[in-house]
Amino acid sequence: MVLPSTAVAQTACLSAAEAEAITAVAFPDIILETGRVCTTLPASSIIRRTSGPFLTRYQAEADRAWPAAQQAIAKLSDPRVSLLLLQSDYARPLITSLIAPMVVGQIQQTDCGTIDRIVTLLEPLPARNTAGIVVATLQHLKAEKARGAASVANIPDLPVCAAARR
Repeated sequence: MVLPSTAVAQTACLSAAEAEAITAVAFPDIILETGRVCTTLPASSIIRRTSGPFLTRYQAEADRAWPAAQQAIAKLSDPRVSLLLLQSDYARPLITSLIAPMVVGQIQQTDCGTIDRIVTLLEPLPARNTAGIVVATLQHLKAEKARGAASVANIPDLPVCAAARR
């Protein structure tokens, strides 16, 4: 049976590698936007820095991950739209400008200290590993939500496939 493209898009999920590619591409904008929101942190905070080796590493990983992210986004999209949009030079900035505010819009000023601590602890890791940690966490939260855990009831349903059981 062949499903219409909209049905495929609604039932498709991203593998961990695909979700990690999209995460890696969005990270530089998420980091910068978080710094703009967390104005209560000192300017020297890793989250508040607008340049430097940390952000440069994340930008390099975003550049490396972009081709895989394009394919992952196409997997979730109407093929006619993705062929036109994803080949454009505007696709990546458009996509990251949509993702970053969705993520950062959930941040409260009271969260900023914790976020800064977490990012400081993750800073020595390669950006690819951080993307993997984020996706594994999202997969775990999705599984908890499916089990009916009230603490994660407000977590959005993200199109990440369930994590493989080990």
